[in-house]
Amino acid sequence: MARTAKPNAGVIGLGIIGSRVATNLRRAGFQTWVWNRTPRAEPNFLSSAAEVADAAKIIQIFVSDGPALLETVKAMAHVLGPEHIVVNHTTTSPGETLEASRIVCDRHAQYLDAPFTGSRDAAEAGELVFLIGGDAATLEKARPQLDVNAREILPIGEIGQAAAMKIATNLVAAVMVGSLAEAMCLLDKSGVPLIKIGEVLRRHVAHSTLAEMKVPAMIGDDFDPRFSLKHMFKDVQIALAMAEEYGVDLPETAAYAGSAMAGLQKGWGDMDFSSVARHYGFPNEKNEVPEALLKNGDAVPADAERKKKRFSLFGRKD
Repeated sequence: MARTAKPNAGVIGLGIIGSRVATNLRRAGFQTWVWNRTPRAEPNFLSSAAEVADAAKIIQIFVSDGPALLETVKAMAHVLGPEHIVVNHTTTSPGETLEASRIVCDRHAQYLDAPFTGSRDAAEAGELVFLIGGDAATLEKARPQLDVNAREILPIGEIGQAAAMKIATNLVAAVMVGSLAEAMCLLDKSGVPLIKIGEVLRRHVAHSTLAEMKVPAMIGDDFDPRFSLKHMFKDVQIALAMAEEYGVDLPETAAYAGSAMAGLQKGWGDMDFSSVARHYGFPNEKNEVPEALLKNGDAVPADAERKKKRFSLFGRKD
């Protein structure tokens, strides 16, 4: 029996995440049509968002912010019809994703509010976690395309509620990284080698996957972006705007926003959001990456195949 051909897929926005999503869709057998505001040397690169909507019925959007999302859906609106599903993965305010939904639905097309968790490496592996706001039946239609890049797909509620969840979880990540940088500053000033913090956190209630990822990078001055500082700053600004709308204060979030703004002013915007640690002078001579580190009790030779400055501090069992 002949295999049923997969439908065309559309991807708009080819940054750190969108480019990897498009690659994974191609590998999975989807004819994938793409567009980015800055031209890229990508297969099936089209000349506009509208052309992507003309070529594919399910369009995944990975643009930089809410204004870019609204610009994109307005540009493709005249092409949309009842057969289309627009899936917004951009982190926006709830109000912006609701406005994008209105534009799409006015054309009798369908819309999913679908931000995600997972950074560059998760996207590479097709291990993103999608948070879904919107109709369950629409999700089921889009699921085969989403599954290609998903570790999990988590329904959250209505359109706008997934966006709120994404902002809330990014707020947690930002504040955690800011507090880790401050804790490491205190240790550094106290003369404690920073590699010791991994050994302690492994046994502490504050142990987390985020700490496992970011503490070694902060010590090793490895700020290759998994999630950029400029994008995290954008997200905490959304959180602060939501707080103002609701009449509440978010002092920890405001503190991280101040640290991030100072980092942007120093030219760190395209670095990872953990680059706020640079305010405290990491690394320095007494915190240089050692030639060999202990992992599960065994020395790791300096010439082992591993990216420079990326190492295990947490003794995880593989």
